[in-house]
Amino acid sequence: MSRRPFAIYTVGALCALLLVCGIGLILGQVFRTLMHNRLKKEIVLVEGSRVFESWKRPPPPVFMEYFFFNVTNVDEILKGAKPIVTQVGPYTYREYRYKDNVTMVENGTMVSAYNTKSFVFLLEKSVGDPTVDNITTVNIPAWAAMNKAKISFFRSSMLNMWMNSLRTGLFTTRTVHELLWGYEDSLLVKISTTNREVEKDFGLMIKKNGSNDGEFVFHTGEQNYLDYGRVKTWKGQRQLTFWSTNESNSIAGSDGSAFHPLLNKDERIYIFTPDLCRTIYMDFEKDVVVKGIPAYRFTPPSSVLASKEENPANEGFCVTSNECLGTGVLKVSPCRKGAPVVASFPHFYLGEDKYIDAIGGMSPQREHHQTFLDLNPTTGIIVRANKRAQVNILVGRVVGFPKTKNLTETIFPVMFLNESVEIDDASAMRVQKLLLITKLVSNFPLFIVGLGGIMLMIFIVLLFRAHKQKTSTEEDSSYSPVSQKDKDDPQNGNCIGLTPKGGTQA
Repeated sequence: MSRRPFAIYTVGALCALLLVCGIGLILGQVFRTLMHNRLKKEIVLVEGSRVFESWKRPPPPVFMEYFFFNVTNVDEILKGAKPIVTQVGPYTYREYRYKDNVTMVENGTMVSAYNTKSFVFLLEKSVGDPTVDNITTVNIPAWAAMNKAKISFFRSSMLNMWMNSLRTGLFTTRTVHELLWGYEDSLLVKISTTNREVEKDFGLMIKKNGSNDGEFVFHTGEQNYLDYGRVKTWKGQRQLTFWSTNESNSIAGSDGSAFHPLLNKDERIYIFTPDLCRTIYMDFEKDVVVKGIPAYRFTPPSSVLASKEENPANEGFCVTSNECLGTGVLKVSPCRKGAPVVASFPHFYLGEDKYIDAIGGMSPQREHHQTFLDLNPTTGIIVRANKRAQVNILVGRVVGFPKTKNLTETIFPVMFLNESVEIDDASAMRVQKLLLITKLVSNFPLFIVGLGGIMLMIFIVLLFRAHKQKTSTEEDSSYSPVSQKDKDDPQNGNCIGLTPKGGTQA
């Protein structure tokens, strides 16, 4: 066999082998599966894993912004007028968070930890000094006390007397620092003399600087990657006890700090939030890119805080049948010691118009008031997030308290917070490198198919050239007949004159 046919057959065989192998690997998704299995083993909450240290101490900076609603027409409100408020903020704090007392439990299949947070004020990112700026708002301790005392004539009479003697009003003016981190309230001091369970100090964030929300037990994700970071128990409980149905009391999903890898757009993400005393969920909204990292944006749909008429599953969040609010708000008094606290999104975003129209100064906007999570679908890493929530107080006429006689029931906004985080540059580079490796390995069969395609073209060229050369050779070696003229030409030497044997010579 000559060298040329051997080369052609070799190229053809390699071409066929590469194409068959490459297409087979693509159809079988072999390399993709191998890479995904590798990720599932790496992204687990165990010592030595790729993500364990960053889970315990997240590197990206977290910022907490507080916006307050300053009441501008207190006297008119007490006469029955519509409340008018102006938004003041942000007052920004750097939030330092880490997992404390991290311990492997249940033979290493679970991990327990405490989510500890501390806050440091950032003047350069704020509108003013929280120790100086005053805010006029609802007197939350007074409203909480009135709601508890209204069930008893004796208690309401005693509380009325104390409020009058202390000149305690339905609204109060305090500094931002006092409203956030606490102040000694004269009415609470008086009540504490008869009830030791009542604390003298009040603040929206009191005792939350340097503290935690209680013990969490998480799944490590070793047995099932879908369980990575999922909460098993909180404060030793598998279910809450605040609400009236098992579905409403369920503790599901993660605590918002970790999500399983290999996310898809069709799944619903569940997050348990102690601040809301419940589990919320988020659905896919759109694709985004953050610092060159592709991500899926998940946001809470309107059904999360929908009324029981719009979403029957929310009926369990009604405190009583008579205390079931409409769409966009959630009364969380069962986990706030009976205080008439109502949670919502800022400016009643996704809420009914009646709540927005009842307060002058409300202007819900998707861009500024939506809660969202941007997650890289391959790794499950949070690349950007904004958690936004508003604290409101349910105010209105309270039986036994003459000061409230002119008030209509209103969900009164006090303040809203924006907890934001975006992946830092160093972490972003590591994620990009990991995604590049994952992409290259997963797409390796395409390289094989591409190489097979190149070999196919070479094979075709070789076949064409071999065919052309064969045709040329055949043409050169074919027989050509001699013409009669050439035969008669004596110079050609084609004919030799012979004398017949035995012939007579002339």
